[in-house]
Amino acid sequence: MTAPPRFRAVLFDLGGTLVDYHDFPHWTELARRCFVDVEDEEMARAFFDVERETDNRERVSYTEFWRRTLSLASAKEVERPTAERFLALLREHPGFNRLYSDARRCLEQLQAEGRRLAVVSNSSSEARCRAILHETGILPYFEKVVSSGTEGVEKPNPEIFHRAVTRMEVRPAEAFYVGNLAFTDAQAAREAGLGAIWLNRAGTGMSDDPPEITSLLEVPLCLRRAETPPTPGPGLARGGS
Repeated sequence: MTAPPRFRAVLFDLGGTLVDYHDFPHWTELARRCFVDVEDEEMARAFFDVERETDNRERVSYTEFWRRTLSLASAKEVERPTAERFLALLREHPGFNRLYSDARRCLEQLQAEGRRLAVVSNSSSEARCRAILHETGILPYFEKVVSSGTEGVEKPNPEIFHRAVTRMEVRPAEAFYVGNLAFTDAQAAREAGLGAIWLNRAGTGMSDDPPEITSLLEVPLCLRRAETPPTPGPGLARGGS
């Protein structure tokens, strides 16, 4: 009889992990409507630069994140009211959400292995997360959806991970988290007691701190490796010490 997996639950970040929401031409158009002159390439470069810069324990607000992004993209200091106007437009016109090509196959494989799935996202609300999951056709895979906007607590705070595993009725050590930010997702989940991996789609897969992959298709193998006991050395195999 096959033993049950150690990691009974696998939790995923949403945007940037399962779903691609980086609609840079749309964001550029919204910025121009706020009289911030930017180009698509500069918007993309600035977004990822600010994302890396703010991926740490001292998280900035969503408004401040976009104020910095718009400032860097336009090479001109953008004031907070302009960033707030941009966010209001973004809420009214959110742009596309496209399922990454590796997401469904990963989810199907994990379910076939008997693992239970959930989403833990820094986002505006659980309802919005569910809408995106429904639009991209993967909502039925997930037992629980936990959103910072609904919970009033966001990653990297360990509380949001603890709420998720409690609702999944597993211990933190029985849960594994997959996200696209090295600290906010992978390191924060590890500090909360979960297993975790950093999905760095633009990376090399060579980082060990935190462990890095470049595709969701690697997740099932990573889980199996983590669950495999280490092979004893020659001395231990012979009964030596």
